[in-house]
Amino acid sequence: MSNGYGNDSIRSLSDREAVRMRVATYAGGNDKHGAFTTAREILSNSTDEFKAGHGNEITIQYFKDSSIKVSDKARGCPVDWNEAEGKYNYELIYLSLNAGGKYSQDSYEYALGLNGIGSALTILSSEFAFVEVIRDGYKYNLEFKKGELVGEMKKEQVSDDVQTGTSIHWRPDLEVFLENNFPEEWFTEYLEQQAIVNKGLKFIFINQTEEYQEFYYENGIIDYLNKINENKNFTEIVYFESEATGKDRDDKPEYRSKYQIAFCFNNEINALESYHNSSFLKHGGSPHNAIKNAFTYAIDQLIKSKGKYTKNEKKISFDHISDSLVIVTNTYSTETSYQNQTKFAITNKFIQDYLTKYLKDQLEIYFIENPLEADKIVEQVLINKHSSEKAEKTRLDVKKKLQGTVNNLTGRIDGFVNCRSKDVTKRQLTLVEGKSALGSTKQGRDAEIQAIYALRGKILNCLKADYDKIFKNDIIVDLLKLLGCGVEIKSKHNKDLNNFDINNLKWKEINIVVDSDIDGGHILTLLLTMFYRLTPTLIREGRINVIESPLYEIVHNDKSYFAHSDAKKDSIVKELGNNVVIQRSKGLGENTPEMMWETTMNPLTRKQYTVTEDELQEKYFDLFLGDNLTDRKGYIEDHLHEYLEEALD
Repeated sequence: MSNGYGNDSIRSLSDREAVRMRVATYAGGNDKHGAFTTAREILSNSTDEFKAGHGNEITIQYFKDSSIKVSDKARGCPVDWNEAEGKYNYELIYLSLNAGGKYSQDSYEYALGLNGIGSALTILSSEFAFVEVIRDGYKYNLEFKKGELVGEMKKEQVSDDVQTGTSIHWRPDLEVFLENNFPEEWFTEYLEQQAIVNKGLKFIFINQTEEYQEFYYENGIIDYLNKINENKNFTEIVYFESEATGKDRDDKPEYRSKYQIAFCFNNEINALESYHNSSFLKHGGSPHNAIKNAFTYAIDQLIKSKGKYTKNEKKISFDHISDSLVIVTNTYSTETSYQNQTKFAITNKFIQDYLTKYLKDQLEIYFIENPLEADKIVEQVLINKHSSEKAEKTRLDVKKKLQGTVNNLTGRIDGFVNCRSKDVTKRQLTLVEGKSALGSTKQGRDAEIQAIYALRGKILNCLKADYDKIFKNDIIVDLLKLLGCGVEIKSKHNKDLNNFDINNLKWKEINIVVDSDIDGGHILTLLLTMFYRLTPTLIREGRINVIESPLYEIVHNDKSYFAHSDAKKDSIVKELGNNVVIQRSKGLGENTPEMMWETTMNPLTRKQYTVTEDELQEKYFDLFLGDNLTDRKGYIEDHLHEYLEEALD
């Protein structure tokens, strides 16, 4: 019986079949990221022309039908007859893998496209493609469908004053790729990157609504560094430039390389970006390794020379440096080893070794010639190191403290009374002010779905406290245990504390109940501040509710009515007429279970509102609870009269 696998089972694919059947091999994937690789490849060809000294403007247009058009003002791609190959050049460039003009350094010294794959990948994987080339006094037009030429190449003579260049208009084929719709920012981010490293080359982007954007950096990476620093750098921008010739292995050929490095130190912003032959190295590779090795070595030596390490202190790591380092490298080489066709990392050993040694030497000189800046760098790196070590200790403490499930915490969290249901889509956690409110709340609730946590006094102002102090507060830690979803940390020195996952939240909603007085308002504010600082997603997702306690209890014929404002009180009294007794509502601790159910726990009769994310929220948290003392004083002066009557009452 045949197993279906024999001599006739083996076959070879044509270049067209290889691309259309196995596009991920060439584009890095068959998703929209792979489809976008076709745009990067065509743009790369035009930027390579600029680096070779031809054309200073490239236009890319993204149409509503998801097609893309790239046009340059360079020499124009050779598409006519090639005597040496016995074929038309358009066959080699657009329909054949591993064919092109960049295998020889005579045409392109520092080319991004090296493998002769990009143009063919784009045409072979397209639904349609139109190519127009103007060069040598002729205009050439080619049309492709599904990676095959339609008809013949059209050739017509043009006058000498017509601008030369290449224009390609295509649409990634949905028979090849899963998607061909791209976010506009993919184009703008890529063109920004290309403008950074191609000093003097203008990129024009036209989006689907025909709006124009230009990307241009006259001074390349120096201008870019100035932009991302936002004038917050505490050292001046340093720029190094070098050229070198070497080989990756003794038996390999020599190649030429160029290096541009710009860096500074910044307390608020950090960045590590590398580009090679105009390609943004998302994963870095050789340049990133060189930066890490050189900066760690040079700054470690600097700290030692200044005697800034304490006895038995571990030396710095690059993480402590990168927290405050803004650095961009732009390198070129005539031979490049990319990890794959997506060109997100390079592996050239010579580039890594040369750049490491070069940076070590230059940093040593820089520190000697700029002692004040060297002192600032040492101080900040050590601050980062100590903050990181402190944060790691806090992270381990927090992880230990927050372990456990709600069901096994019932007996271990003081003031917590669980509900019976384990259905997260129904469970509610009610936070009440003080243990005095626990008894009546516990009796006046729906014990199936409503759990109670009685707060033991006021919590910390989480807006001003350090994380290690916050996580030493028993009330906050217990509350975080009950929530079960972890915390969200934005601080760069404490980012390892971030373990938030809303899917682990143990409750459908969290309800806050406090007395309607000054103390209650203060406790409410501190609780909302805690949620804002540690779990802001709960606010964004509408999981936090505030239940308003009534201000007045109005008794008429032994029946109680509740009012949450003076206006409501007056309305009730007017409606009831005579024989009413009005009294300020008792604190939660003095309410009967029946009153607690009606005013606080019953969703049908209580008054509540959901805390929403407001664009002014951050402003007001900072104003009332942060360090903005000047504006707080001004706010009190302007609004104090609005609160005096209530406070005196």
